[in-house]
Amino acid sequence: MTNQPYDGYESYDGYDGYGSYGQQQAWPGQGNQGYQGNQGYPAYEDPHAAQQYTQQWQGQTWETQTHQPVSAPAAAETAYLPQQGYAAPAPAPAPAPAEVAEASGPAPEYGPPSLGGNTRVTDAQRARAEGRSPIIEPGMQPAALTALLGLLLAGAAAVGTYALLVPLVVLQAVTAAGWFRLNGMWPARQGIALGFAGALAADAALLASGRSPAAILGTLGVWVLLALVLQLRSHADPDERMYGLMATVAASALAIVAGGYLAADADAVTVGAVAVAVAVLARALPLPTVASVVVALLAAAGGGVAAGSLTGLGTSGALLGAGAAACALIGHRVASYDYPSRFVHFTAGVALPLAGAAPVVYVLGRALA
Repeated sequence: MTNQPYDGYESYDGYDGYGSYGQQQAWPGQGNQGYQGNQGYPAYEDPHAAQQYTQQWQGQTWETQTHQPVSAPAAAETAYLPQQGYAAPAPAPAPAPAEVAEASGPAPEYGPPSLGGNTRVTDAQRARAEGRSPIIEPGMQPAALTALLGLLLAGAAAVGTYALLVPLVVLQAVTAAGWFRLNGMWPARQGIALGFAGALAADAALLASGRSPAAILGTLGVWVLLALVLQLRSHADPDERMYGLMATVAASALAIVAGGYLAADADAVTVGAVAVAVAVLARALPLPTVASVVVALLAAAGGGVAAGSLTGLGTSGALLGAGAAACALIGHRVASYDYPSRFVHFTAGVALPLAGAAPVVYVLGRALA
């Protein structure tokens, strides 16, 4: 064996490649000291002699003296290292209430705790808690539209029956739509279409029967049965079907009953429509509720007298005007229920006063004619 560097694949002299040595060999420069035996692995007499032999290796080796010793990291450096293993990560700390309030904006207000949990405070509930009325009246703009539609009815009635159909059909359509929206059901196209179709059927029956009031009652009965059948075929929940049935029947009934203007005497329609227009405008004035109701009734009576003087009713128009105004104010109050939306004011708030006054106009018109 020579002192040439080890090239990685050069075998030792005497080594047969199968794990055993042949003839007796010695390390260069050392003779036979510390290495004995013809077979097997070498045996060292001095335990420290192996260290001397290992230092005499002259081949290419890895340099181990240039590497710095690896020391354990300080505890501060490993304080935020993630936990090893399969343990679940620790939950993030909960944000402070100020941070939540800043991120989510103003916190919603809730009512007192109850068995059903906290409920959101509505505008109507807040008004009741503060001692205010939860009722918001339609205001002057819907009242002006009601007065305009009432004057159109009055003028069309003076012209003729078929002229009266134009504003009457508009009134019936707005009545059906407004009632569904007032009950929180929108768009509810099927129910609105059914109620409006019942109104058109009643108008056709009135014209075909010579303006007989029996046509209104017959159409109303048929439409209640039709609404019942349609709701029974619905796949909605029982409570929802019942709610839809009541809304559909009520909308159809109001729209059909509004056809009473077509069955009433023409002079009674003129007086009653004028009285409703005056009463609604007076009710929209910024007055206390009781005062505005009294003013509205007095104004309607005066408007009935004025319109009766232009027709054949005369002073009896005051009674007709006051009766029509009383029913109109009821419809106005219904449209003001518990913070209704602006759309309710411009549909139900416009139509319900005139639709509610139609039966009184027919009955008192027949009695006073």
